[in-house]
Amino acid sequence: MIVRRVIYEGQKPTPEQIEEIRALKAQNRPIVYDDEFPELTDEELKEFKRVNPLPQKKFAS
Repeated sequence: MIVRRVIYEGQKPTPEQIEEIRALKAQNRPIVYDDEFPELTDEELKEFKRVNPLPQKKFAS
């Protein structure tokens, strides 16, 4: 089940929306892998790169 809600900037979710989110989190359903969505191996997972790289720390000299 996919639930979509549009919350605009500055708008807070209603108590009903918060309760729906809590109920969905409480279901704690397992991930189901299949032919179209197989579980990735450790090697395949290592190939992923961050979309937003961590900023480099600048050292004072």
